[in-house]
Amino acid sequence: MESGDFLQLVLSRQSDRAYDKERPVEADKLERILEAGRMAPSACNAQPWKFVVITDRELALKIGKAAAGLGMNKFAKDAPVHILIVEESANITSLLGGKVKDKHFPLIDVGIAAAHITLAAESEGLGSCMLGWFDEKEMKRLTGIPAFKRVLLDIAIGYPVKEKRKKMRKPKEKVVSYNSYK
Repeated sequence: MESGDFLQLVLSRQSDRAYDKERPVEADKLERILEAGRMAPSACNAQPWKFVVITDRELALKIGKAAAGLGMNKFAKDAPVHILIVEESANITSLLGGKVKDKHFPLIDVGIAAAHITLAAESEGLGSCMLGWFDEKEMKRLTGIPAFKRVLLDIAIGYPVKEKRKKMRKPKEKVVSYNSYK
């Protein structure tokens, strides 16, 4: 990889909210995206996730509808792929460490895996959007995810149909300081 390639990937990745519903995502691209998520680092290598991948057109439409509500995520029904990230049990080392440090590492770990997935999608020429607003009970019903499990994220993936937007972020001075908190 050339110097700057990764930063360029990060700069080009955005939350896409419009997809070509007629264009499916190729299986080989999807496999590389899933591998990027699978290989993400996690506390004590617990890998506390399961990726439930929705590729069936009818089911993707239903999952998309379950992600919409109160005016939110209307676009989700057009995404040809949804990756539901289900929280799984952390290993004992991660759980004990979390108790000692009062941190729930699986939430951090799932965030890292989701970032890997969305960046991999961008590298494959696909758009993505992480959705946290959805009808979890309906998604579980549609996919057979056990009631006691938590669906933490739905990542919509597809070919974007809108141009890239200018990225809006806080200035560096507001989010970065060296050697002390300023």
